[in-house]
Amino acid sequence: MNYRFPTIAIGLILILFSGFIPKAKSPKHVFIFGIDGLSVEGLKKAKTPNIDKLFSDGILSMNTRTVMPSVTLPNWTSHLTSGGPEQHGVSNNNWTLEEHELPPIEIDADGYYPSIFKALKEKTPDIKTSYYYNWGNLINSMNQKYLDEVSFEEDDGYEENYQKAFEFAKANKESPFLIFLYTVHVDHAGHNNGWMSKEYIKAIEDADKAIGDFIKDMKSEGLYKDTNFLLITDHGGNEKGHGGLSIEEMEVPWAIVGPNILKNQNFKTPNSNANTAMIIANIFGIPELQASAIGKTPAGIFKK
Repeated sequence: MNYRFPTIAIGLILILFSGFIPKAKSPKHVFIFGIDGLSVEGLKKAKTPNIDKLFSDGILSMNTRTVMPSVTLPNWTSHLTSGGPEQHGVSNNNWTLEEHELPPIEIDADGYYPSIFKALKEKTPDIKTSYYYNWGNLINSMNQKYLDEVSFEEDDGYEENYQKAFEFAKANKESPFLIFLYTVHVDHAGHNNGWMSKEYIKAIEDADKAIGDFIKDMKSEGLYKDTNFLLITDHGGNEKGHGGLSIEEMEVPWAIVGPNILKNQNFKTPNSNANTAMIIANIFGIPELQASAIGKTPAGIFKK
């Protein structure tokens, strides 16, 4: 007796049940747009159609607090570590591993306060990480051994770094990745011409165009849908400076969109620059960071 199923019957069975075959999960991708000196008022006044569209389906906070002092290196360090200055010890823009006043309360094997890059490399060994910047001191508080690619662009330039970031994403599309893409040109426009000057507003609009072009490239490569995008900054400003306690300096924009993110364009839950690394850790399934981290994940960001 012949017990073999006819070929056509097997084909029909496969078609019938193909919808029940679990698909492999896409690797988690996180991309950070870091714009130095981006103020709430500046983002509201500037024409930013690309930023508006990108984050229209996600979270937008206009009252996220910076850590103190409201200056550059302490805040970017807090973003990427979820520690405050009292934990990571970065209290000014001149901090280096060799010369600083307050030592970190907790350190990695090389003396740096632990970063999100370290946590991800240890918990997700196949992850790819990169760091693009155009203000020289920015890298000083990061341990570069946890970064697969680092690129510095001189003279406030950012176009080459945007292209490098895209090429890195494209080359590592089959792996999880965390990409940090930073520019200082908005901050420098504020210092040179004044926060809310026409030059400052134009600098924001130039950043918006660069982000728009980048997103088009990500979509063309099939990298957009499965990526969480963040927009973060370090401080606002008054006149031609910052570092004080005014609302204009201490409250900044913060946004996130992508897989598993709720939509709330008027996000009012208290948020801090120190929360960013913890939120990224949660995206990658890491429930906690180093023992001294103060960052947390505010309610109302992730879908349940």
